[in-house]
Amino acid sequence: MLNIDQVDKVYLACGITNLRKNIDGLSLIVQTQFKLDPFEKALFVFCNKQMNKLKILHFDDGFWLYYHRLERSKFKWPMSKAEALKVSKEELKWLLKGYEVRTGSKFKPIEARNCF
Repeated sequence: MLNIDQVDKVYLACGITNLRKNIDGLSLIVQTQFKLDPFEKALFVFCNKQMNKLKILHFDDGFWLYYHRLERSKFKWPMSKAEALKVSKEELKWLLKGYEVRTGSKFKPIEARNCF
């Protein structure tokens, strides 16, 4: 089971990724395209073209590859090209629940009301 509290950083691979890639293919993307170390205490999150599947690469005494698929909805995935976006653990939790990351506010602003 994914224990998000044991990691220091979370990186989202913006844009689409061919999820037919396995651990070796995804770690190669992390090294060559993003210039990051796949062995660091981090999660590297990838999304497919239909934005309904995620793979998460994690190293902990060996590589873990987590797979998450939505049946009826889509992830709100950042689509900027060839970029790894560093997000907080909280933002990853929001993304997995279907919310968009890096928005100004996830909630509607509260309007002040006069009670008198």
